[in-house]
Amino acid sequence: PPPPPMGSVIYAREYDEVKAKGSAHAHTPGAPHTDLAWFWSGNYVAQWNETARQLANGHLTDAGDSARLFALINLAAADAAMAVWESKIFYNFWRPSMAIQEGAYDGNPRTDGDGGWAPLLANPAYSDYVSGANGLTGAFTGMMRLFFGSDAMVFTVKTGAANAIDKERDFTSFSQAAQEVVDARILLGIHFRSADE
Repeated sequence: PPPPPMGSVIYAREYDEVKAKGSAHAHTPGAPHTDLAWFWSGNYVAQWNETARQLANGHLTDAGDSARLFALINLAAADAAMAVWESKIFYNFWRPSMAIQEGAYDGNPRTDGDGGWAPLLANPAYSDYVSGANGLTGAFTGMMRLFFGSDAMVFTVKTGAANAIDKERDFTSFSQAAQEVVDARILLGIHFRSADE
């Protein structure tokens, strides 16, 4: 579906959320929510393939099963990437930074613009809707959930993101990790919730 109309209550709610939580000024170095945001600011393909290696080493004894796991998760991710980029090009929806800076002119009386607002992470050079990080995460975690036959799985995700203090995060389910990525992209100030979900 398309992103919420700019004149809608949903858009205003998502606008206010990212304006409050994703501003560079809303973060303190070392704070848990700041570290969570930075943790998920790196290379998702590398993070999820590293996680899959960990799961394969701990749960699979057959090389064929491991090969099948990696083929499935990376094909799912490739499909997701194509769908994400098609949506980004088709909808061409603005990033929160431009939306908030120009909020007085968006036609929604519920949004207040702030010309000096800046996100925690510099904007990627492409549109907001839909989130590539969440498209890839959904593909990787969804396929691993299907492969292992359960959402419940204990695993660790690692990051190479330079600004992250904690370089590893522990999870007890694939959906828990996926939800954290949704929240992190808002905390980074680069996506509205509907683009992430």
